[in-house]
Amino acid sequence: MNDQPFDLDPALIDRFAAIVGDRYALRDQADIAPYITERRGLWHGRTPLVLRPGSVEEVSRIMRLATETGTPVAQVPDKSGRDIVLSLSRLNRIREIDVLSNTITAEAGVILQTLQEAADAADRLFPLSLAAQGSCQIGGNLSSNAGGTGVLAYGNARELCLGVEVVLPTGEVFDDLRKLKKDNTGYDLKNLFVGAEGTLGVITAAVLKLFPKPKGREVAFAGLSSPQAALSLFSLAMDRAGASLTAFELIAKRPYDFTLKHGQGITRPLADDWPWYALMQVSSGRSEEDGKALIEEILSAGLEQGIVGDAVVSASLAQGDAFWNFRETLPECQKPEGASIKHDISVPIASIPEFIEKAAGVVQTVCPGARVVCFGHMGDGNLHYNISRPLDWQDDPFLELYHPMNKAVHDVVRSFHGSISAEHGIGQLKRDELIATAPPMAIDLMRRVKAAFDPAGIMNPGKVI
Repeated sequence: MNDQPFDLDPALIDRFAAIVGDRYALRDQADIAPYITERRGLWHGRTPLVLRPGSVEEVSRIMRLATETGTPVAQVPDKSGRDIVLSLSRLNRIREIDVLSNTITAEAGVILQTLQEAADAADRLFPLSLAAQGSCQIGGNLSSNAGGTGVLAYGNARELCLGVEVVLPTGEVFDDLRKLKKDNTGYDLKNLFVGAEGTLGVITAAVLKLFPKPKGREVAFAGLSSPQAALSLFSLAMDRAGASLTAFELIAKRPYDFTLKHGQGITRPLADDWPWYALMQVSSGRSEEDGKALIEEILSAGLEQGIVGDAVVSASLAQGDAFWNFRETLPECQKPEGASIKHDISVPIASIPEFIEKAAGVVQTVCPGARVVCFGHMGDGNLHYNISRPLDWQDDPFLELYHPMNKAVHDVVRSFHGSISAEHGIGQLKRDELIATAPPMAIDLMRRVKAAFDPAGIMNPGKVI
């Protein structure tokens, strides 16, 4: 344990702690440990204090004191020991469900799965769906503009948000918790905060869209010969299903095999092996029979046209859930294969097959023998283009190639006018690359916005911009 002294004045630490009370001001480094390392283990920081406020007023007082004293407030602190960490896990109330307006108003600390279950109990659907939904919080989903598997039909977090409540760095509270679907009264301020990764203010609550629950949900797994075949199947599915096509996921054979090898309680979806797979979901607002007929029509046409090699439609809700569990387990099943270099990219959907082909070549140029682990949300153009180390390499030498590999893959992404950060944000990892490669005017405008909202520079410093 690092016992280097912290830079913050103990008297100032006491002032911060007094706002939330000693019970909710974590000072013991054993208690603080879960808050100072990001999930992938790439970034480790130090802090003398984690604050867990229980009200918007407490958040306001914390931010006011932070600005007055120039104290940085971080999500993952740096190594200086000057940052304090703010956790909103106690702001976990669902304030209202309005069935007629199809909205739910929730505080930032509400767990995504809890919100999904509350919507379900009201006979509604909240469609944001992530592998981490059992632990991630709504505030973080909005701050990172989370994507997930439902973006094709419902949009990402920004598109699901109608209004926000935000505590500004000054401690002022911006209350914009409105349910309006149409509102052209000036700048759309909420969208400055959604996706800003906590660099402009602290989202404390939000009004989110709900949808009618589908009456029929059908899930299918298909075996395919190539990404081009997957693209053809996607086009066919869009033509036949339209808005009823609510998910279309692409999976290469390697992550499929990793999941069969390392996943717990996993059932093989198809009897035979294929170079590529698609996971497809159709949701019907009319009936189960309608959804089943529609997905079978798509797959039958795909088989007749030679697009699909083999396919299976879930015979029950439980089997459909098992198919989705297979997909959501993919990222964790890459870990036992050793160190990996990850890319969260997006390109135009029509460019996905060509991107996959070109990127595979540059990967081998950087590291011969590296194993491409490609899967993702083909329906919205977002791929998780991950690279596992060669079988005969150790982790550390491979991770020394992190930046050259990122550059090589991202150069291919940019050649297709794509994005180097589709749904996971910029954070620290991609900050320098964003600044170096984005249009200078875009960077200048971002810095102007940052300076206007956070002139003291205390909000999640070192992230994004």
